[in-house]
Amino acid sequence: MRQKGFVESRLVSGVATQLQANIERLFEPSHRRVIILAGATGVGKTAISLQLAAKIGGEIISADSMQVYRGMDIGTAKPSKEEMAKIPHHLIDVCDVTEVFHVVQFYEHAKAACSDILLRGKVPIVVGGTGFYIHALLYGTPKGPPSDLAVRTRLTKEYEKFGLEALTEKLSAIDPIYAATITKNDVHKVIRALEIIEVSGQPVSSFAWKEREVEPFFDWRCWFLWLPKLRLYELLDKRCDAMLQKGLLEEVVALDRQGIRKNPTASQAIGYKQSLEFLDSAQTPADYDKFVQEFKQASRHLAKRQFTWFKKEKLFNWLDLAAHERDEVLDMIIEDWRNPGSVQMLPQE
Repeated sequence: MRQKGFVESRLVSGVATQLQANIERLFEPSHRRVIILAGATGVGKTAISLQLAAKIGGEIISADSMQVYRGMDIGTAKPSKEEMAKIPHHLIDVCDVTEVFHVVQFYEHAKAACSDILLRGKVPIVVGGTGFYIHALLYGTPKGPPSDLAVRTRLTKEYEKFGLEALTEKLSAIDPIYAATITKNDVHKVIRALEIIEVSGQPVSSFAWKEREVEPFFDWRCWFLWLPKLRLYELLDKRCDAMLQKGLLEEVVALDRQGIRKNPTASQAIGYKQSLEFLDSAQTPADYDKFVQEFKQASRHLAKRQFTWFKKEKLFNWLDLAAHERDEVLDMIIEDWRNPGSVQMLPQE
C-alpha cells in the first residue's frame, strides 16, 4: 500500500511539474506566437494553411463565420474530412444551422483553442476571411449586447420587405457616426447595428471598440493573402461553378429541411441566400441563369469588402500569391514566425 501511494504521489507530482513547465513556457514570447492567415474568399487560404501546419506542427482554428455550422460544407469551402483528419481543426461544425453563433462565442472559443494548442507545444494558425471575428480576436469583443434572435429575425424580415436602403436610412438617422463607417451594401452590419441599438438603447458608436489596443499575451503574426482582383474574380467564377457541380443546391435543400431559414445569419450567407431564392422561384432556365450570376456577383462583392476591411487592419503583412511560388510564401510566413518583424510587406492592389 505504501509503495502504491508513493507511485501515485510521484505521478501527481510529475503531472504538476509538467503543467507548471508548460504554463511557464507560455510566458516566453517565442511560445505565445499565433499565426493569422486572412484573405479574400477563394484566394487559397485553406491549402496554404494545411501545408504550413504540416511544416511547423500547427493546428488550424477556423475564423469563418459560416464554417461553424454543421451541414454548410460545399458553400463554405469547408476542409474535407480527410484534410481535417491529417491536421487538427477547431471551430468547425460546432453548432446546428438553427442556432445563432456570434462573435463573442468565437472570441472565447478561439482564445481558449490558442492557449490549449500552445500548452501542447503546437502552433495555432487562425485561418479565415471574417474580418469582424479576426478583429475581435485581436482587440477584444465589442461591448454591445449579445445577439437577440427575435430582434434579428424581425429586422431581417424588415430588410426583405423594405430593402437595405430603408434600413440604412433608419440607422443613419439614429447613429450617423457608425453608419458612416459601414461599407455600402453590408446587410449584416446594418442589421446587427440596429439590433444593438434596439437591445441596448444606445448607439453603436458609443461602444467605440475599434479604437482599442491589441490585447496582450499572444504574439500575433498576421498575414493577408491576396491576388490581383481580375485574377481573383476569374477564380471565384470557377469556384462557384465547381460548388454547383459538387451539389450546392442539394446541400441547401437539405439545410432548408433542417430550418436554415430560421437563422438570419446562416440563411444570408453567400451561395445559400441565392440558392434559397432560386428554390423559391419557378426554377426556369432563366431563373437558374439569374441565380448563378447573382451567386458569382455576391462572391465578388464579398472579396471586395474583405480587401477594404483588412486594409484598415494595421498588423497585417500583405502577401501577393501571384508574385511568389508556394514554397516562397510558406518560407516568408515561417521566417516571420521564427523572427518576428523580419518580413515587411505593405497593402497593395
